[in-house]
Amino acid sequence: MTEKSKKWSEEAVATLLSTVGEDSPVSVSSVEKAAEVLGFTTRSIASKLRKLDREVTSMAKEKTSAFTAEESANLEQFVLDNTGTLTYKEIAEQFAEGKFSAKQVQGKLLALELTGEVKAAEKIEIARIYSEAEEASFVSMANSGAFIEDIATALGKTVASVRGKALSLTRNGQITKIPAQKESHAKCDVDPVAALGAAIATMTVAEIATALNKTERGMRTLLTRRGIDVVDYKGSQKKAKAEAKATATA
Repeated sequence: MTEKSKKWSEEAVATLLSTVGEDSPVSVSSVEKAAEVLGFTTRSIASKLRKLDREVTSMAKEKTSAFTAEESANLEQFVLDNTGTLTYKEIAEQFAEGKFSAKQVQGKLLALELTGEVKAAEKIEIARIYSEAEEASFVSMANSGAFIEDIATALGKTVASVRGKALSLTRNGQITKIPAQKESHAKCDVDPVAALGAAIATMTVAEIATALNKTERGMRTLLTRRGIDVVDYKGSQKKAKAEAKATATA
């Protein structure tokens, strides 16, 4: 009997629902099991479940865990043996010879319900270059529509410094947007990345691009060239890989 000639009888539907159980969304493994039991394709099974108002995990989106069962067990034991003493980054560096990223470790520990055993990462302390009074003036001027250059002049700061501070204030919700700049950013001789200082390590590529009025693609290129690591991009690793490739082809 071909796939097209098969019919969804009441008995087949009952078997389907019994096989997949009450999980929501229905997992890929449950869909595959039902397909094997009923002799339908996984596509037909998923389609039928959706017609029955059941949520089904996308066959394309479900990813196989990066951890084997043994690695998961070893990671669990490693974390329990070092309860509260290691951050996600430190666990990633010390577990399985650095095979997994900090993000992968965090995701796995979340699934294992062990996030409470991980040491909180210390916040990067950034030297305060704006006094409370200057910050208040900054917020007032920015919310009044002042240009970046006007704020820089009033506070005796560089344009790049003001732009970086504006991003910080935007992230904190103290101002609604980064003030406009009168002059082209290209005319500024100050290195904008250097102006962000240590704060750059706590920012995403998108945030840095916004602060410097650059494209995200351009910022990734710059971060790679300088070997700078930020929250969601490892410039140092990209740079090392590019240099290794260049050496190998030389």
